[in-house]
Amino acid sequence: MIYLGADHRGFYLKEKIKTWLREWGLPFEDLGNTRWEEKDDYPDFAAAVAEKVSQHEKEAVGIVICGSGVGVDIVANRFPLIRCGLGFSAQQIKAARRDDDINMLALPADFLSYKRAKKIVAVFLKEEFDGAPHHLRRLKKIEKLGRGR
Repeated sequence: MIYLGADHRGFYLKEKIKTWLREWGLPFEDLGNTRWEEKDDYPDFAAAVAEKVSQHEKEAVGIVICGSGVGVDIVANRFPLIRCGLGFSAQQIKAARRDDDINMLALPADFLSYKRAKKIVAVFLKEEFDGAPHHLRRLKKIEKLGRGR
């Protein structure tokens, strides 16, 4: 399952992503905002998506969008089991999925064309974690930091 969330600055990109997901035949759930609302707040939607992905970590991923991508990225990474990456290029996100096993993608709507965003989303959904020993070792270190030392 792919969970989606965006504030007003990411709303139209989220709507395009929904179109692509339908075309690709992939299951998704839109956690909001479901309409353009100038005074909405990105933490509400990023938290909703991160909560779902955290609860269904093995079978779900999330895509969150705001103007810079930074706000939704910060919110998402506050949740257990979430590894959210801020995506600016397909090559960068390919490496993030392969090496860091990110399970959420944050997109900066103000800085991406639809064409570039589509490539990033496609790579995020296609690429898999390689499970290399050095990548696993690093992820375990990150997990320990979340629980305290």
